[in-house]
Amino acid sequence: MNVREAVLTVDETQTSLLEQGPSLIERAARTATVAAIDSEGVDRDARFPHKAFDTAREQKLLGVMIPVEFGGLGASIHDVTDICYTLGRACASTAMIYAMHTTKVACVIRHGHGIPWMETMMRRVARDQWLLASSTTEGQNGGNIRASAAAVDNAGDTVSLVRDATVISYGAEADGLVTIARRATDATASDQVLLALAKDDYSLKRTLGWETLGMRGTCSTGFELRVDCPADRVFPESYDKIHAQTMTPFAHLCWSSAWAGIAAAAVTRAQAFVRKAARSSGGQMPPAAAHFTAAKMSLAKLRALISANLDAFARAEHDERALGSLDFQSSITLLKVQASELAVETVMHAMRTTGLAGYRNDGEFTMGRHLRDVLSSPIMINNDRILANAATSTLMSGIPASLRD
Repeated sequence: MNVREAVLTVDETQTSLLEQGPSLIERAARTATVAAIDSEGVDRDARFPHKAFDTAREQKLLGVMIPVEFGGLGASIHDVTDICYTLGRACASTAMIYAMHTTKVACVIRHGHGIPWMETMMRRVARDQWLLASSTTEGQNGGNIRASAAAVDNAGDTVSLVRDATVISYGAEADGLVTIARRATDATASDQVLLALAKDDYSLKRTLGWETLGMRGTCSTGFELRVDCPADRVFPESYDKIHAQTMTPFAHLCWSSAWAGIAAAAVTRAQAFVRKAARSSGGQMPPAAAHFTAAKMSLAKLRALISANLDAFARAEHDERALGSLDFQSSITLLKVQASELAVETVMHAMRTTGLAGYRNDGEFTMGRHLRDVLSSPIMINNDRILANAATSTLMSGIPASLRD
């Protein structure tokens, strides 16, 4: 079988699998319906959205990106970001958990081919709908994931690791974990490796709680992470390559899509408020209707920004040189900053559209949960840190000579 025939076979298999059931967006919509019903309780009690993820598992959403050959549907980056957006309109915590899970699955898919353990993990995600958590935040480093304090201790066929993981979102609920560490005890902080772990490979001891303003259902508590596992849990490729080619693009695209979903939900409520106000006043627009226009404009900019970066990544995702280029890395890194700021701006305009009706917590137009959730976006891997780190690369980037460059 030649390459073309192989590709056609995979495409035909994927089409066949999709024909056996609902489309991905229909599966996402079913999950979002359940998530929306449970969202207030998830937020109020700061509890994991079990009902939403029970449905996500029933709909096989956790394994959609896994290649067909390993039991998945081979979904694209466009597919999974659409799912993040759909879930974000229903429950921010559900969307963010799905976005983080998707990023870890992408690392396993894109850097685990030909490695028996990684391929086993792919099959378990597809067949058993494993939920993968992430441990990248550590001790005093905070969100500086390109420097690790904890180091892998190599002992032949096994490795061990003890990590002060100040945040592991939904760690207690996950079926597996992806974490970073220094390559060895004598390695520098930036000489890192990535590990993909099953639940039996590690233990968690809770060290910090999670009593926060928003994103309460992500249950991002702190743990002491202890790992004792076979050495094949460590990716052979260095983390700097995985970070540039997969971790950053998928994280920033999926997070941004989830935030855009939150913003869209707020704009939807603002639109309903304006329509109701106009009907009750004989068609006269309420005083704050200008803020609704601004909210729609801001949401349009946010969606266009994400779409442009999605298309750029889709064109380059199998081209290492393009992925490593200064222009692509600058754009995909700064996407997180721009998208988070636009998402907050959009929700604020939506709240100002509704005025007191949106400020209240007990009405049909309440915006409190949306605002609290979206305010996490600029501080999740802090925008100030990203902008400071990006200063040199942006200074070196050229200024386009035309609108189409």
